[in-house]
Amino acid sequence: MKYIIDRLEEGIAVCENELKKLISIPKDLLPDGLKEGDVLEEQEGRFLRDEQGTEARRKEMRKKLMDLFD
Repeated sequence: MKYIIDRLEEGIAVCENELKKLISIPKDLLPDGLKEGDVLEEQEGRFLRDEQGTEARRKEMRKKLMDLFD
């Protein structure tokens, strides 16, 4: 399952899963250095940053933002 970090709060990351449901994940279960908008992938009970998914999402968001100004 994949998750997108919606926001980081004290001790937790609030994430949206593929079903558009928000869940809270304790930060101690996550890799260091995560930011809002990062894509996570759960593998065998561990959460890993999906580098390709994160970069693709950032490019998509940049394009949408630029389209607003065209």
